[in-house]
Amino acid sequence: MATPGLNDLVGRTFMSADSITVSQESITAFALAIGEPNFEVAPPTYAITITLDKSQELLQNSGLDWTRVVHGDQKFEIQRPIVAGDVLACSSTIESARMVAGNEIVTVRSDLHQGDELVASSWSTLVVRA
Repeated sequence: MATPGLNDLVGRTFMSADSITVSQESITAFALAIGEPNFEVAPPTYAITITLDKSQELLQNSGLDWTRVVHGDQKFEIQRPIVAGDVLACSSTIESARMVAGNEIVTVRSDLHQGDELVASSWSTLVVRA
């Protein structure tokens, strides 16, 4: 069964109330965890460390049953590297919601901005298991 009202949220953007300041320590820890030797800039997938938490926080009232959600897919579009000292705000947009074989498939785009500058976007496909 589809999440009540989720289709009504398709196209809606939720803005985070707070910003995240990127630390060199967090970049270094993430780079080490994935075997990246360059700590000057954040690896492209570093964006998920911000967008995953923020999108879940922003979408907690969407009606999704988070106990039934599994991660289906992820992609990134990097406008410029994330560096230590960046102060990033996150917005999340529900781009689509559809039923497939009894499972609800939801695509969420999360954008990271520094001021008016778009720094990175990520798309998460979430599967709400039947």
